[in-house]
Amino acid sequence: MNSKILIICGDPNSINAEIIFKTWKKVSKLQKQRITLIGNFQLLSDQAKKLKIRVPIKKIDNIDEKNDEKFLNIIDYPLRYKKCFNVQNKDASKYVIGCLNLANKICVEKKIKGFINCPIDKKLIKKKGIYGVTEFIAKKSKVKRFSEVMMLYNKKLSVVPITTHIKVANISKNIKKKNLIKKINTLNFYFKKILKYKPKIAVLGLNPHNAENEKDSEEVKQIIPAIKQLKIKLNIFGPMSADSFFNSDYKQYDVIVGMYHDQVLIPFKNLFKFDAINITLGLKYIRMSPDHGTAKNIIGKNLANYQSLVNCVKFLDRLK
Repeated sequence: MNSKILIICGDPNSINAEIIFKTWKKVSKLQKQRITLIGNFQLLSDQAKKLKIRVPIKKIDNIDEKNDEKFLNIIDYPLRYKKCFNVQNKDASKYVIGCLNLANKICVEKKIKGFINCPIDKKLIKKKGIYGVTEFIAKKSKVKRFSEVMMLYNKKLSVVPITTHIKVANISKNIKKKNLIKKINTLNFYFKKILKYKPKIAVLGLNPHNAENEKDSEEVKQIIPAIKQLKIKLNIFGPMSADSFFNSDYKQYDVIVGMYHDQVLIPFKNLFKFDAINITLGLKYIRMSPDHGTAKNIIGKNLANYQSLVNCVKFLDRLK
């Protein structure tokens, strides 16, 4: 297994080229040598010209080829386009899925320890049961539902939603004891494996004030029984009332588990802004991404914050 840091260029209609170029300029000389992209060589070259960012880019044939340390090396993947920041959705979708599949193949063959994908508009990969890259990669890796974990990580705190990219109307029906146990066990196992210590976990309730522990609430019927069972082996507490938890109580814990996406991601992103990364747990390899989207409103304006991608590179680089 080599030490290359594989980055998928992601959505062609995005700030991705900008954050890739700025990250490559920012990281250490050794990390520059290790970075390899999967994307379209000509697209990246055209976007560099549009952005007026000078970066030497070089094609390589495969992940096994030795990188030229003076260049940003890229495995060229085909893409049809006319305008470099306005690729048609059908072409962008084919391109993004192809790049993800190639990265997955390289990781499954154990040639590298994992990959980073730059932001992707979810509609490019969305289909039944797949709402985002987390679910796409989990399905490719044949990971059963609720055994994959989306974790937003900062050195001071991590958060995990039990349900990820689903409609709010569908959250309650997915809050089941077995689902919580699967998800939290996966979280605990991979957190210890990657970060080398046992996390202290807090679990939030679903309803305001935990529905005052009413008998027919999700807290009483599903969440509390799951926590009781998990307490046998895990360092876990809850359910906590979500409305005030992020005032200060969160500081006592390593990981906060919420019942749905925005319940934990909104306060987390308010606390740490771009100083965080998104990690998928439960796979046979590490998959990471910046903790932000494609930012189509600032494409080509040289305004993108690249800190999260830098954090991804540094995190993946130091993993053993």
